[in-house]
Amino acid sequence: MGDKGTDRNGEERRRLGTLPDDLQERLDLSKRGPAEAALLLDAVMSVGRGLDLPQVLRRIVEAAVVVVDAEYGALGVLGEGTRLAQFLPVGITDEQREAIGSLPEGHGILGELIRHPVPLRLTELADHRSSHGFPPNHPPMHSFLGVPIRVRDEVFGNLYLTEKRGGRAFDAEDETVLSTLAVAAGVAIENARLYSQTRDRQRWQEANSEIVEGLLSGVDEAYVLQMIVDHASRILSADLGVLALPEGEGALRVAIASGVDADTHRGLVLPREGSFVGSALHAGEPIISLDVECDPRITAGPPRWAGLGPAVAVPMKTGERVLGVLLLARVRERPAFTEWETAPLLTFAGQAALAMELTERRESVEQIALLEDRDRIARDLHDLAIQRLFATGMTLQSVVRFVDHPRASERLLRAVDDLDETIKIIRSTIFGLRARESGRAEQGLRVRTLTAVEQAARALGFQPSLRMGGLIDTDVPAETADQVIAVLGEALSNVARHARATSADVSMVVGEGALTLVVSDNGVGMPEHDGAHSGLDNLAQRAKNLGGDMTVEPSAEGGTRVRWRVPLRLT
Repeated sequence: MGDKGTDRNGEERRRLGTLPDDLQERLDLSKRGPAEAALLLDAVMSVGRGLDLPQVLRRIVEAAVVVVDAEYGALGVLGEGTRLAQFLPVGITDEQREAIGSLPEGHGILGELIRHPVPLRLTELADHRSSHGFPPNHPPMHSFLGVPIRVRDEVFGNLYLTEKRGGRAFDAEDETVLSTLAVAAGVAIENARLYSQTRDRQRWQEANSEIVEGLLSGVDEAYVLQMIVDHASRILSADLGVLALPEGEGALRVAIASGVDADTHRGLVLPREGSFVGSALHAGEPIISLDVECDPRITAGPPRWAGLGPAVAVPMKTGERVLGVLLLARVRERPAFTEWETAPLLTFAGQAALAMELTERRESVEQIALLEDRDRIARDLHDLAIQRLFATGMTLQSVVRFVDHPRASERLLRAVDDLDETIKIIRSTIFGLRARESGRAEQGLRVRTLTAVEQAARALGFQPSLRMGGLIDTDVPAETADQVIAVLGEALSNVARHARATSADVSMVVGEGALTLVVSDNGVGMPEHDGAHSGLDNLAQRAKNLGGDMTVEPSAEGGTRVRWRVPLRLT
């Protein structure tokens, strides 16, 4: 028996040796018996065993109830001012919690401990001047013991115990024990925070690298904006993610929304005054709300926050320029966003904004270079190609009168007509090259076709060949041009999704009063069984609406050949 006692004492000394000095001193102050002291030590050790913060907080309350022998316990995490951002009760059933209603926010006795973070011990709760009573369906409580939990010099929250078992009052020894446990809780919370910060720092870095890589590789900007929202929502465990972009002088447009009730947010145009995202834009730093549904800063826009509680919004800016605002929210009853948790969000948003700005500048430089190159090509075509063709046509016309053979004369005149047609095509091309590209609606069909083919190459995995002929930019009405681009995109999308092709050819020709678009590939061809081909049906319907037709047949390379032809109603 003595050996076992010696072994137990040695084990306890080893466990005590792993604790901080101030915590060991507090344990030594406890005058509990050997069994109770062992229970307290077990509680202290169990509190520091985990690294997941929500699990650590729950374990703290459960340990406190056991070592002080109380009926009920709770841990309140401080939020803004004197409000509780989180409240974790123990000893109350789920049915009782539902009957009580909303959890405490920090009024009454709980608020007293927040305002004055020192141990508070009461024999009768109702006798204290700060007592406001209990809500309906709340279990009766009389004795009370509360102590603050400090993480370094910061008051993180408070431990509350009520109803000492056996109808007794909490004594000074209980206060010492609970204060000891509060010190252990502070150490455990700090360790959990450090672990969480280290883990999240790596997540933020990986997310930012993926976003920068996507932007620099030419991925569509909308896809990258969705990546920003998805990464931030995942890392901070948000139920709703929203990204708003500046719209005009005094508004923000919700470009991306995903998660809970995303449809009620997506596409909204909100004023900067009276919106949560606008408040973050004015603040220039993260703003946090404990209850976004009732936040006084939100006075504009339709009702859209039902069921949501904690929220945070942060501006995405580089220098003085704001490129957007990122908003994250959690459903009601979930923990509030904390400053230490959201601190990396501002850096993440700034780095994403910087990558977006650098991409904009790169695209501007490339656009300027492209326009300058087009101007040069247009000048060369006008000054060299057209003049030579015109001179050749004049020469052929002058030769016709010296040719006596009718067929030879006819061929010469046909060649002159072909040269005139070629000159018209070149002039149409020059017009398209010199057209200002301030918006898609103002782009020529040639440029839009080239852009559509380049975008499709990302999904295809290869660059399709492209041939264009005729007066594409001048003879195709705007309505027809829009339909052509839609058809081309759908046809190439079908190749990417179904054909398993390694090459594709696109031909667009304007002539004889019609536009003919042909898309062919060397893939597996159309399936033999009859199935639903809604995509092809849509293409055929587009052609029919314009008075044209569409055919689908095997291509010479063994894949599929789609021929889409519509008449041109010139005015």
